[in-house]
Amino acid sequence: MNPSGEQTENYPIRAEMRQVCVARPDDGSDARHVLSHLAALRCLEGMTQHNAPTKVVVLGGGYSGTVAANRLRLAPTDIDITLVNPRPHFVERIRLHQFAAGNYDAAVDYGTMLGEGVRLVVDTAERIDAAARTVHLASGATLNYDYLIYAVGSTGAVPASVPGAGEYAYPIAEFEHAQRLRATLDELHPDAPVTVVGAGLTGIETASELAEQGRRVTLVCGGQLAPSLSEPGRRSIAKWMRRHGVTVMENDVVTEVRPDAVVFADGAVRPSAVTVWTAGFGVPDLAAHSGLHTDALGRLLTDDTLTSIDDDRIVAAGDAAAPPGEPPRMSCQAASQIGPQAAQTVLSRIAGTMPAEFDYGFVGSCVSLGRRAGTIQLARKDDTPVNYYIGGRVAAWLKEAICKGTVWGIRREGRKPGTAFWYKGGKRASQPAAEVVTQS
Repeated sequence: MNPSGEQTENYPIRAEMRQVCVARPDDGSDARHVLSHLAALRCLEGMTQHNAPTKVVVLGGGYSGTVAANRLRLAPTDIDITLVNPRPHFVERIRLHQFAAGNYDAAVDYGTMLGEGVRLVVDTAERIDAAARTVHLASGATLNYDYLIYAVGSTGAVPASVPGAGEYAYPIAEFEHAQRLRATLDELHPDAPVTVVGAGLTGIETASELAEQGRRVTLVCGGQLAPSLSEPGRRSIAKWMRRHGVTVMENDVVTEVRPDAVVFADGAVRPSAVTVWTAGFGVPDLAAHSGLHTDALGRLLTDDTLTSIDDDRIVAAGDAAAPPGEPPRMSCQAASQIGPQAAQTVLSRIAGTMPAEFDYGFVGSCVSLGRRAGTIQLARKDDTPVNYYIGGRVAAWLKEAICKGTVWGIRREGRKPGTAFWYKGGKRASQPAAEVVTQS
């Protein structure tokens, strides 16, 4: 995934490409320019005619990439920041279950998210040529860079080993996935059975959102409900599910998805008008396709400063990064901490100083249970849960505040770069090295 936009003579862009330049004049007003003219058009704010600026391209405009792009504005020298994203809007991924249920719009205007001088190119990166320091886009355009931040994020993984899953199941990890599910649910009779496969945080939130609307929901756990939570936290979620009529099949495993049913490992067949698949995550294959070293999942292998082991001009951030040891759990919480540190690594290299080793820490997990309840699982910094949670309406209020605060924090970094922070003490030490995979 990738976001950022606008062109200069160094950034040839196809004529029909949409470009957005965000600028904030001295009078405090916001000026946003949506340009759809010929490819020669360019945004003039912040450009100089003398010294060529350092060009930094950020691939991916999610939580990690957007905050990284804003952080780069700390550079003391002239810098040209381009954010590449396949969508013209920022997606609140942690709210996609709400979007699918029809009670929230998870799209946010990038004009409100990006700091002065950060350009948005709405396109998709197809290949990185590290030797030439260029990014080849789906539109046919090419972007040159001095430094690249690889923040393409993650996506839902529907297993090919489950017959019918790819054809009939509905993933929910991306905006377009949730949009397709939302359209299907809008046409579905309220009494039609819905099956949610996967009982991690996304599956729980999706099932509870639909159950609160009165739908007949079955949650298939494949082993355990909310495995990342403590036992008290799991009990609180199970209690909510029972109270709202959700059928929880904790140990059952789906082995086939049909247009109107799911088949289980024991041969049982249960009707399912819509099957939502939330079990598992994957990452785009851009790094592997570009000949860069990745782990077995496809995440870009880096050193402790988040720098690619192949090229010190490429720095990774977010879900698609695989630093030494155990990579952070794919989450908004980790991505929001890694993004600014990836930007700091680039800024250090521009300044000719030694980048710092990255660090992070968790504080817990937030699970919404519909709009009126939730479970906040507290955890140690290494992401292991403690036997304490906050539930009910207080947890729902806290979860909503955290979701709003996440967007607010990115906007604040855009207005005042350097304000984003990160914790320390995450799961780094004494972990096995990631398996190295090379693909070209």
